[in-house]
Amino acid sequence: MNAQTTRALDGSRIRPNNPTIRGIGREENSARTITGRNGVYTKSRTPPKRDAPMLRVLIFLATSAAIVWLSRRSLAHPRSHGFYRFFAFELLTALVLLNAPFWFTKPLSVPQLVSWSFGAASIALAVEGFRLLRVIGRPSSVAGSTTDLGFEKTTKLVTVGAYRFIRHPLYSSLLALIWCAFLKRPSATAGLVLAVCGTGFLVATSIREERENIVHFGPSYSAYMRQTWRFIPFLF
Repeated sequence: MNAQTTRALDGSRIRPNNPTIRGIGREENSARTITGRNGVYTKSRTPPKRDAPMLRVLIFLATSAAIVWLSRRSLAHPRSHGFYRFFAFELLTALVLLNAPFWFTKPLSVPQLVSWSFGAASIALAVEGFRLLRVIGRPSSVAGSTTDLGFEKTTKLVTVGAYRFIRHPLYSSLLALIWCAFLKRPSATAGLVLAVCGTGFLVATSIREERENIVHFGPSYSAYMRQTWRFIPFLF
């Protein structure tokens, strides 16, 4: 051990509080003062990680470009359900990127545990929803509206699996993902605004899609609506 370094009672290395060492402390941008038998010392801390906001902005722009391309037909028809879904996608993207630096902060805290639960539910609903639409719904390129995405052009009404209880498992998946992302940093006002607005656009999307489905499937869809919930079984 050299003359300029000693150890505190907790066993950590500390440096004497001389001008040279104080300069090093300023460069590290963080230090803690410790008083010992041999004088006053400073203990260096690890500098906080720097955020990369510009990278998140670039990711948002790239993702938005993909969403615009995916929704290009719906954006030309403001009365289509895809028009409202576009804004839900944009708000969800903004929320995920806003809270990205906090995604794994305190992973075992209560908000994080609830967030992980929502994330798991989101994945399960997405997998189940897409599977049932493909296997039972039997999409066709000639079915549905011109603004529908390929998997939405179903030729048969799906009423089994998750669709037995809720009419929109895929939108429920997005809803769970929105609140999963929000709970990564629940104290942020901007995150709350994005989550509430995203939820509102998902509700508007589902209402508009239900009107389209009544036209497409007829009375059978109206009867199906009376037997199911929109997003959450037995609640909503």
